[in-house]
Amino acid sequence: MALVDAVNKVARRIPAWPLYIVAIIPPVVMFYWAVTGRLGVDPVKSLEHEMGELGLKVLIATLAITPLRKFAGLNLIKFRRALGLIGFAYIFLHLLVWLVLDVQIVSQIIKDILKRPYITIGMAGFVMMLPLAVTSNNWSIRKLGSKWRGLHKLFYPAILLGAVHFVMLVKGWQVEPLVYLAIVVALLATRVKMPKRLRPAAS
Repeated sequence: MALVDAVNKVARRIPAWPLYIVAIIPPVVMFYWAVTGRLGVDPVKSLEHEMGELGLKVLIATLAITPLRKFAGLNLIKFRRALGLIGFAYIFLHLLVWLVLDVQIVSQIIKDILKRPYITIGMAGFVMMLPLAVTSNNWSIRKLGSKWRGLHKLFYPAILLGAVHFVMLVKGWQVEPLVYLAIVVALLATRVKMPKRLRPAAS
């Protein structure tokens, strides 16, 4: 607990806004690598994949904040909004690379969304996240009131669809996407409330 208390003490002193500045670095570096040929023989596909995976990682970190506070006492809630918006931005860049640099043809984009299940699922998750990104501000919280919390529960199915999209995207049953999916499912499971009759009796 001493370590957790120390981390909480440091976290209270650190503002959330520097995260937005730090978040600019990975996309800039990846784009530079793509332009200079450091992302392999197909830099567009590599950039698309790397941005999507990075976005999923940040969103998983966002999802983990509440369980960390609940079960470990680690309070990083003040960073949750910033991480959520950063994760959304990375996913948006992932989508943008696919739209602008990869497919490019509008008719083909629509065809892929409708006929390729992994793209359909990924796009559905992105659409769910759009209203969350738009309303992740103090004005929306005041305006929506109690409805705001209900709206932002869309994050749960959105990140699950994102993890499933990653599993379906890769060829074969690769371990890494399955690990991400398992982590997402486990983190979501911590939010499931047991019926009172199934809860263990207090000692």
